[in-house]
Amino acid sequence: MFNTEVFTPWVLLTDLGIISALILVGKFIRVKVKLIQKLFIPPSLIAGVLGLAFGPNGLGWLPLSGSMGTYAAVLIALVFGSLPLSSPKFSAKEVAGRVGPMWAYAQLGMLVQWGVMGLFGLFVMKLIWPDLNDAFGVMLSTGFYGGHGTAAAIGEAFNGLGWDEASSLGMTTATVGVICAIIGGLIFIKIAAKNKQTAFISDFGDLPDELRSGLIPQEKRESLGSATTSGISIEPLTFHFALVLLVAFLGYSMSVGVKQLYPQLELPVFSCAFIVGLVLKKIFDATNVTNYICPNTTQRIGSMSTDLLVAFGVASIKLGVVVKYALPLVVLIAAGAVVVYLVTFYLGRRLSKTYWFERTIFAWGWWTGTMAMGIALIRIVDPKLASKAMDDYALAYLPIAPIEILLITFVPVMFVNGMGLWLSLGCLALSALIVLLAVKMGWWIKKK
Repeated sequence: MFNTEVFTPWVLLTDLGIISALILVGKFIRVKVKLIQKLFIPPSLIAGVLGLAFGPNGLGWLPLSGSMGTYAAVLIALVFGSLPLSSPKFSAKEVAGRVGPMWAYAQLGMLVQWGVMGLFGLFVMKLIWPDLNDAFGVMLSTGFYGGHGTAAAIGEAFNGLGWDEASSLGMTTATVGVICAIIGGLIFIKIAAKNKQTAFISDFGDLPDELRSGLIPQEKRESLGSATTSGISIEPLTFHFALVLLVAFLGYSMSVGVKQLYPQLELPVFSCAFIVGLVLKKIFDATNVTNYICPNTTQRIGSMSTDLLVAFGVASIKLGVVVKYALPLVVLIAAGAVVVYLVTFYLGRRLSKTYWFERTIFAWGWWTGTMAMGIALIRIVDPKLASKAMDDYALAYLPIAPIEILLITFVPVMFVNGMGLWLSLGCLALSALIVLLAVKMGWWIKKK
């Protein structure tokens, strides 16, 4: 009935239709199944698991095409292309004065995870399994810190460099990371509430029903965004979607152009899209265009792309690769979970002068799963967001984002060229400098 061997626009429609149906099924399950609500499992992840189980990589009942991995690479370009368009203006002075500790905390969490797990892969995993790829250790950070989006980006980069198993490994650690974020986060919250370490709640039962089911009652609904253009001339959603698509397309063109001029240099499309977005944002800020771009709308477009990315990414996991690396993956994930736990809670106590648990549980959800998981966990312990952790993060992440982009861009290149050791050591050296800066600035809280 469905011919998915030759890619056509109808194949794209078929894939989107099937994955959309699975997302709706996932949403129905989230609304009706109490266990799923308690675990905060997102519908996009449920859709991906169903697509994996019943799609071509599983039982083969659903006629999804073999282009699912490519969809993930395209969607991550849309996600990163929308980020600059959604960002407010900021100054380095404002970041240092208001959210310096949060910046140091988040930056350290990123660098330490990449650095430690890179060394763990090179000197522990390779000792046990000599045939493993040198970059096997950073597959943990790819999925835990980066989530499914980074897994898609790095997997695509490694695929172009000759290691096509990286995508499935990254998607697997990202999926397990979401589970660790949810289950671990709920356990930590219950313990903290029992020990009177939470500032705003004392019981998980206090959580509003809409956060569990995901259905918002009419009196609590918010606008998706502002209409900045007249529908008579151009539909506002069309205008904003065109901007995001343009940024992604220019990023792709930039990547292809660099590859043609310098065949040995391959820049990921998502990195180029982010750079193009930053340039356009500066141009828009200097003109009157920014006044007609709604950050909420562009952010929604990025979030929609993320939902589709997770669903397609998980559905595209090759189970044969997971089975092949089952034991090394178990060891890697177990070690990574311990490392992230120690880093998250040790640094959280020393870089949070107020509401340390709220800020730390947010970081746990972010550094093991996704930003959405971090938000879900902090909404449990801080329903009204009175701790201002989310506000501080939004500002602190702006100077962090370029470092993250550089890491995601150069991790595949450096590991493939035998320089993974230097990249890992560089991450740890930079971490030490940030700790020294935190001490000097008075951000570091000494243990009493």
